[in-house]
This record gives sequence, C-alpha cells and structure tokens, in this order.
Amino acid sequence: MNIMGSRIKELRLQKGMTQDELAEKLGVNRANISNYERGQITNIPSDKLDIMADLFDTNVDYIMGRSDVRDKENGKKYYELTEKDERDIAKKLEAMMNDLDSDSSLSFMGEPMDEEDRELLRISIENTLRMSREMAKKKFTPNKYRK
Repeated sequence: MNIMGSRIKELRLQKGMTQDELAEKLGVNRANISNYERGQITNIPSDKLDIMADLFDTNVDYIMGRSDVRDKENGKKYYELTEKDERDIAKKLEAMMNDLDSDSSLSFMGEPMDEEDRELLRISIENTLRMSREMAKKKFTPNKYRK
C-alpha cells in the first residue's frame, strides 16, 4: 500500500464511510476505491481528488502524500502569519513610519529622504517585521501546537 492509498483509507474510515459510499460520492465504482486504497491506481483524476479533499476536510497535497499538513487551508504552516499578526505588523509599521516623519534628522549624506527612499525603507521595515514574527513563531510555538 502506498502513502496515497493508506491516507485515502485512513480518511475514509475516520469519516465512517464505506468504500461503496465513497464510490457513490466520487461517481466511480467500489472496485476503483479499493484499487485507490491498495495503490493499484495512482493516477487519480484531479476532480476526484478535489472531491475527496472536500469530503475529508483536508487538502489534495495531504491525500497525495506531498505534505504532512492535514488542514484544509492549502496546508498552512503553523508559523504563517494570521490576520491578527498582519494587523499587529501594520500598526507597528505605522508607528515606526510616524516616528520617522516626526524626526526630520533622518537623512542620507545630509540630504533628507525623498518619497521613493521613504517607500523603500517602509517596505524593508515591513519585510523585517514579517520575518521576525515568523521566526518567533517557529522558535516559541510549543511542539503540541505544531501540526
């Protein structure tokens, strides 16, 4: 049995489905489901994989064995930024840029920054904030929450 076959069987059993029920939902016969699970058929059509991913609340990459991340959000990693993280970064970036605006002492070679340089600095600071937030999540997230 290959990884894809064992995952299909595992997910089907977790949902309490029989091979006949899964076959009916996919529009194939039960023998195909049996062949999928035993690894006899490995080139499953993409539309059937999409239906299975929806039925099993997972993603196609997990079913095919390309990823060990089971959640449905396209295999989001535990350290990827959430909407709250994005809002926090935006607030911090805004505060930093306001501090720079209020302090006119920031200049290069005696010349004040023009708008293009200011925008490049803003982008650089934003990228740094994003990277540091992800690195902190990787470092400080307990193992039990790393899926």
